[in-house]
Amino acid sequence: QVQLVESGGGLVQAGGSLRLSCAASGRTFSSWTMGWFRQLPGEQRESVARIRSDGLVIYADSVKGRFAISEDSAKNTVSLQMNNLKSEDTAVYYCNVAAVGPGGLNNYWGRGTQVTVSS
Repeated sequence: QVQLVESGGGLVQAGGSLRLSCAASGRTFSSWTMGWFRQLPGEQRESVARIRSDGLVIYADSVKGRFAISEDSAKNTVSLQMNNLKSEDTAVYYCNVAAVGPGGLNNYWGRGTQVTVSS
């Protein structure tokens, strides 16, 4: 199993910055995708940024140029630097790991961290 713990959320004013971190523990994988999703109030959970073990990175259009995802294999962490935050970024942010295991593609989720952007 994989356990994911997010940190770094909080309250920030519009235009400010936050850095989210996700610490992973448990089994490791050679091929994986790690990313951040967010759940907007009353909305479906959506992908914000993802990074793959082969280096592929993809961002949601709404955060391009403002957010940056990074991964540190040595520390088993993935981070999301969020700059120029907007009120519409307010959400619970979830760390995700997707990897192929014996039963196929598996998704692991953290419990989430609240990001609130005030205007």
